[in-house]
Amino acid sequence: MGRATMASQIPPLEIPEAPKVGMVSLGCPKALVDSERILTRLRADGYAMSADYAGADVVLVNTCGFLDSAKEESLSAIGEAIAENGRVIVTGCMGNEADVIRAKFPQVLAVTGAHQYEAVVEAVHEAAPPSMGPYIDLIPQAEPGDVKLTPRHYGYLKISEGCNHACAFCIIPSLRGKLASRRIDAVLREAEKLVAAGTKELLVISQDTSAYGVDVRHEERMWKGEPVRTHMTDLARELGKLRTPEGETPWVRLHYVYPYPHVDAVIPLMAEGLVTPYLDIPFQHASPNVLRSMKRPANEAKVLDRIKAWREICPDIAIRSSFVVGFPGETEADFEYLLEWLEEAQLDRVGGFRFEPVAGAAANDLPNPVPEEIKEERYRRLMETTERISAAKLAAKIGRTIKVIVDEVGEPDEDGDIGATARSQADAPEIDGAVYLRNVPATLKAGDFAQVLVEDADAHDLYGVIVE
Repeated sequence: MGRATMASQIPPLEIPEAPKVGMVSLGCPKALVDSERILTRLRADGYAMSADYAGADVVLVNTCGFLDSAKEESLSAIGEAIAENGRVIVTGCMGNEADVIRAKFPQVLAVTGAHQYEAVVEAVHEAAPPSMGPYIDLIPQAEPGDVKLTPRHYGYLKISEGCNHACAFCIIPSLRGKLASRRIDAVLREAEKLVAAGTKELLVISQDTSAYGVDVRHEERMWKGEPVRTHMTDLARELGKLRTPEGETPWVRLHYVYPYPHVDAVIPLMAEGLVTPYLDIPFQHASPNVLRSMKRPANEAKVLDRIKAWREICPDIAIRSSFVVGFPGETEADFEYLLEWLEEAQLDRVGGFRFEPVAGAAANDLPNPVPEEIKEERYRRLMETTERISAAKLAAKIGRTIKVIVDEVGEPDEDGDIGATARSQADAPEIDGAVYLRNVPATLKAGDFAQVLVEDADAHDLYGVIVE
């Protein structure tokens, strides 16, 4: 009795509330992976995540500094975070311009550069110290695993940092440094972990996926008892061996692939169904004159012949790319060359960009800048050409049955019908088109694979119904 009385007089243990971190992530998928890594480390240190400014003890803004327009967006995001919260740490590519950021926003708590994870974490620790202690550290995580900013069914797999190229319009090497490949066993371990946790689609990203391992001379590492080279083809082959808990082969989508000769060895893996038949190749232009001015690598390759050969091996391969119009010195003849090249190449997905000077880029000093009105006119013609090609290629799929992955399932309408948004193997998330489904079963959920009969198409998307 006395023991019970004594215990009743002891106040209950109050575990301090974990400090909360908000995150604004801008820029490319590689920056998104950086954000995931930072948040994963912070959660391991006892931090909670805040979905809004008001609930955050400190806000991280992961910036993009590739184009001047991206820098303006980053500065705007920093300003908004300061206005809404006041306690802001800046990281990412624009962190290399700390003087610019501090001149405009002297109240920022810290500024760090791209993939400086330790510096970011230290800054957060200083701004909002973690609630460390045995009662905190021993509490199991409610949702084990890394922090993901993407849906559960797909995830980005970053294989390297930096780039060895010196393209005239790009400042990535100055922002992120030279190529630094991750160990292939570490990459494969991360991929295996993602798939085991429910990831159905792996999006392989880097600044130059084809160059993976060049910096370490394609060193071998042991994986599953066998030596594996740090090389794109070995990586693709091993990723193709992964299986989901349900026994399915996850999609493996390769981004930022320069058309080096060894890329040819990946196409048979696509034909076998081990790697998603999709290549994201940053061609940027087709005119030899413009490519030379851009200082683009591998511009001497007979790319059209290789694309034809790839399609003979894997007829369903989808090729996406992006092109810059209005690069300094681009003539009307150069642009017409590009349009004719596109007509022959028949690429599946194309993005277009007007040339924009970037502070620190060599292209800024080139002669013969293209007037803005001509840039706009060429951009319009580029989009008209590529949309016409895309519409024809998608129309050819009407009546075919294709495999899709479901991204989102809607609510029933007034008639009880349910719609869903999915993607085919030709569609990367948030970049390419979609497959819109009608009258789907109520059991369908995001991340499911399904066979779909294509009923209609437009210039960018497909429309269909699930078939048994």
